[in-house]
Amino acid sequence: MSHQVRQATVHDLDALVPLFDGYRQFYGKPSDPDGARNFLRARFAHHESLILLAHDGQGAGLGFTQLYPLFSSVRMVRTYLLNDLFVAAAARRQGVAAALLHEAAAQARALGAASLSLSTALDNAPAQALYESLGWQRDLEFCEYTLML
Repeated sequence: MSHQVRQATVHDLDALVPLFDGYRQFYGKPSDPDGARNFLRARFAHHESLILLAHDGQGAGLGFTQLYPLFSSVRMVRTYLLNDLFVAAAARRQGVAAALLHEAAAQARALGAASLSLSTALDNAPAQALYESLGWQRDLEFCEYTLML
């Protein structure tokens, strides 16, 4: 299956919504296409994220990744958080995730970022293997904590 990756726009919502909804379901959330559409539309409207869409060239979405801009105060540089990465089941193991990760790095670099970061489930060995095969390094210096509000 051939695929292409490009920056998504609000006009790509019809292709993105099923992918984003599938991503949320992968993490145990109930399907909510309307909520997914509203969430993504708000990100576009407020220019709060960079979304990359992998597609088959005919308009069908195969996968996506979403990057959020951050800054490192200590390093005084722009960074990006690769917060979401999802490939539709039918498109897995065909290089789509790797293509999305390569394009994410290229886009972040072009925007002047010093680094990309991500986190994944401790038991998500396939994703960890992919990240490491592409040069991502596991952080051995810092623990990550979350405060739920």
